[in-house]
Amino acid sequence: MREVAVAGSDGVVDVRSTLQRMRRRGGLPVAFGGLSSGSRQFRISELTGTTTNSLRDLAITPGNGLGGKVLTMSRPISVADYPTSRAISHEYDAAVGAEGLRSMLAVPVVVRGQVRGVLYGALRQPLLLGDRALSAAVEAARELERALERELAQELAARDEARRLLAEARQRRQRARWAPTAGSVESLASVESLESVAGTDPAVWEEVREAHGDLRALAHRVPDPQLRAEILTACGRLARATSGRGRERDRPHGVDLSPREVDVLACVASGATNSAAAERLGLRPETVKSYLRSSMRKLGARTRLHAVVEARRAGLLP
Repeated sequence: MREVAVAGSDGVVDVRSTLQRMRRRGGLPVAFGGLSSGSRQFRISELTGTTTNSLRDLAITPGNGLGGKVLTMSRPISVADYPTSRAISHEYDAAVGAEGLRSMLAVPVVVRGQVRGVLYGALRQPLLLGDRALSAAVEAARELERALERELAQELAARDEARRLLAEARQRRQRARWAPTAGSVESLASVESLESVAGTDPAVWEEVREAHGDLRALAHRVPDPQLRAEILTACGRLARATSGRGRERDRPHGVDLSPREVDVLACVASGATNSAAAERLGLRPETVKSYLRSSMRKLGARTRLHAVVEARRAGLLP
């Protein structure tokens, strides 16, 4: 299974707040750290108590420096005097020296057997860090581990749901068996006539469209950007395969709706009001109205239903 990326400091997992609590509990003047994004390498993304930005965005690789050794050994490590320590390599001495750090500890953040990040605590004097500092750092790492475990479980559940919906959509698409002529597409005046020409049970199309809408709504709840893009790509393939079925010359040209505009139209197509669409998509009703107006303008549509019909002809909705 492809490795699942974890959220950074701007996501559900709040690294900065955790580091601040670690400083208070451990009496540490400086704390910093970061989470990986799917590989063992990670970048120091959050700093607290520092006076420079020398450590920000520093890429830590396995085996290098104190953090790299923690990545490799997957256990807490401390050094009484970083610049002179023989227990670690010194690839990052310039960044550490610019901040004036001497005594330092680092603890791994481990989720399901993999190191997902490292937290550091440091002093500006060459003193041995005691149990209070180490306990605070380990406790902070456990807090992040629990938060990441919850987020990972949610993402895996979302991925399973996406696979289920995709499988259902494929089955429904196969049941539809559409094969109209180009001339029949030109004569379409409504969704009902489209289904009549196709000779397809309207209930089947509604199932396809419902699955498509569910997938689009689900995509924006998935924290993994790669998986989110895969779901939206699958939605696009489903829409193109089951709507706008005339030749390319029969479709409106130059239609370029944003993902959110398509989301709103998918909700409208299912009969949702602006308020219901807003709740489903996690948007404000005013924002939904704005997206709807914009998509109607781009599609040259006069009404909501007209916009849905044109979006289907353009291969944007099933």
